[in-house]
Amino acid sequence: MSKKLLVDVDCGVDDAQAIMLALAARNVQILGITCVHGNTTVENVCKNVLRVLQACDKMEIPVFKGAAKPILGNNINAGSFHGQDGLGDAPDPKAPGLDLVQKEDAVSAMIRIVNENPGEVSLVAMAPLTNLALAVRMDPSLPNKLRGLYIMGGNTESRGNTTVCGEFNFTADPEAAYIVLNDYLCPTYLACWEFTCYSKLSWEFCDAWLAQDTHKARFMEQIFQHSMEASRSERFEKEFIAGSGFISCDSYAMAAAIDDSFITESDHYPVSVELTGTHTRGMMIVDTIDLLKKTHKAFIMKKVDMKKFEQMMMAALK
Repeated sequence: MSKKLLVDVDCGVDDAQAIMLALAARNVQILGITCVHGNTTVENVCKNVLRVLQACDKMEIPVFKGAAKPILGNNINAGSFHGQDGLGDAPDPKAPGLDLVQKEDAVSAMIRIVNENPGEVSLVAMAPLTNLALAVRMDPSLPNKLRGLYIMGGNTESRGNTTVCGEFNFTADPEAAYIVLNDYLCPTYLACWEFTCYSKLSWEFCDAWLAQDTHKARFMEQIFQHSMEASRSERFEKEFIAGSGFISCDSYAMAAAIDDSFITESDHYPVSVELTGTHTRGMMIVDTIDLLKKTHKAFIMKKVDMKKFEQMMMAALK
């Protein structure tokens, strides 16, 4: 039986890598891709998803436009890393138009798709969690109908990559992250910032990955140039704990959703999000001593099968 995925993205380069990883996986069905503000504007996110689907010849997958702003406050974006358009500012004269985006909005689509497939959908959230927060407010029964929730976001050692103590996806909408971590009481798996840094791939692997003689590899090399150069800069080398290397953050959450045996070691704790701290707004809270008295605990990834990850990544560009 195929695994049914619903994917929520702010399509930067690592979202593109994760989508391509899922499209190449056997027995995986992507029921829809919902778009949200984050790495770039939500309009660019929609365009980027369509570009990825076109590169993979999968234009039949429906794309839905979601929230353009966080629940409170203003947008932040990751242009310095992903490029202003989210995909490395690489020109694409044959890019599909926004007329291919579905008329139905992302939050309505998320609710409808999960309700049409109760107990079967794994929701993979690789972006600020605004769409998910709005969806649970519209339909509080939604989390109970999910097979699982896989999130790239948050942090476990208070190391920031956007603010001093904040990881990008949670800091871009702390209220949404708070709502999701407290209201989605389904099996929840977190690929947090520090974990992705400790689980990075080598640049040698990256070179071999991009050297594959395929249209997909050439597309990836084009959109990834900007981020690869940024990754080697002094600023980002400081952020990428434990030395230089290739980090495809979102692909870890996607790989976990695709393959139940991918996670080899995890912590199991209640989690929440700090909303008011001067330096800590958006930081994930891990309650190791049960002071929050929460019954729901998330699985926080610690170790994964890196051999399997390399195989899945290579297959994504074949």
